[in-house]
Amino acid sequence: MATVKPAGANFSPEKTARLLQKAMKGLGTDEKAIIDILAGHCNRERQELKTMYKTCFGRDLVEDLKSETSGKFRSLIEYLLMPSRELDACSLKKAMKGVGTDERTLIEILCSKTNSQLAEIKETYKQLYKTTLEDDLQGDLSGDFKLLMISICQGHRDENPKVDNNQVQTDVQELYDAGPGKFGTDEAVFNRILVRRSIAHLQEVFKAYKQKHGKEMEEVVDVETSGNLKKAFLAIIHYIKNPRDYFAELLNKTMKGAGTDDERLMQLIVSHSEIDLKDIAKEYLKKYGWELTKDIADDTSGDYEKLLIRLAT
Repeated sequence: MATVKPAGANFSPEKTARLLQKAMKGLGTDEKAIIDILAGHCNRERQELKTMYKTCFGRDLVEDLKSETSGKFRSLIEYLLMPSRELDACSLKKAMKGVGTDERTLIEILCSKTNSQLAEIKETYKQLYKTTLEDDLQGDLSGDFKLLMISICQGHRDENPKVDNNQVQTDVQELYDAGPGKFGTDEAVFNRILVRRSIAHLQEVFKAYKQKHGKEMEEVVDVETSGNLKKAFLAIIHYIKNPRDYFAELLNKTMKGAGTDDERLMQLIVSHSEIDLKDIAKEYLKKYGWELTKDIADDTSGDYEKLLIRLAT
């Protein structure tokens, strides 16, 4: 379930645009009004709001809000006003920009998307940056990890909910033969099966492998692979087994220990707020014994904290 829902019949783009302009007019800024409006409307409505604001005032809503806010609060507002897939594309570009690569962000975004979502991200990426996501992955990555990311990027996972039990047994045998059953590891077999098979099929493969060979697939991957390739395979397996638990863990990691990974925290909260953040928050409570909002409150402050908590509840 989503935490942010459409205002629906109550939504008046012109009225809301005027309320936002009023919140920024004169001395001082009414941050509460801005929070209420942005957290109270879905992404589609926010896009309508941007258009109506320019129609009414001849000004760019994003630029006006940026000039009236600062720091992480401003960054979060910018993310909320991006079209959905633009946020993913922007995050991927940032992960490959400059010296070094943020492989963790690449893994977290690409390993948990459907075929249609990947297609939208690739199209948006090309429009924004005049190059393809695949070309940037080719230039920034290397080895088996590069091959895996490019394989995922194709968006060719089988989405048929029916499971062929014979194929399950074949895949179990192939995975064993490609890893524990031989000297060295045939990473290409793991890549092909984990990237191409349906979620329902892989769930059965993992169960059947445990039943036949006495090991969880995570244990196999942990021994047979290393580095970023291992991290990516483990992310795929975790996501396929329990997506809510996977995202709860990602959120926890952004706030665990010294410092906060605000960039990923914002991206995760915004991207899931209209899909399943309520379900993830329930899983978070079950997994860690306290509310997601408690960790947000402990790790953030000010209007940034207020807006994050509004989005998460």
